[in-house]
Amino acid sequence: MNKLELISALKEKADIPKAEAASAVDLFFNKMADTLSRGGQVQIRGLCSFCVKKYKGYVGLNPKTGEKVPIKPKKLPFFKAGKELKNRMNR
Repeated sequence: MNKLELISALKEKADIPKAEAASAVDLFFNKMADTLSRGGQVQIRGLCSFCVKKYKGYVGLNPKTGEKVPIKPKKLPFFKAGKELKNRMNR
């Protein structure tokens, strides 16, 4: 399912105009992204949680030349499936 399919499903289920459904979906994803960008966590009980993991810098290798390349420290979003979602996958 992509974002447009989610908007269409919300529009049909809630019987609201497509613009309102799009606004609700955009609000949801924007708030999630804002929270994660500030270092917070997003938890949707039973479904999943998102957090930001910090990775230290290290020295990597360029696969073409074999040259050592410094890799800067970075932060990346991390997804963890909830118990109910895991159980639903294994029915």
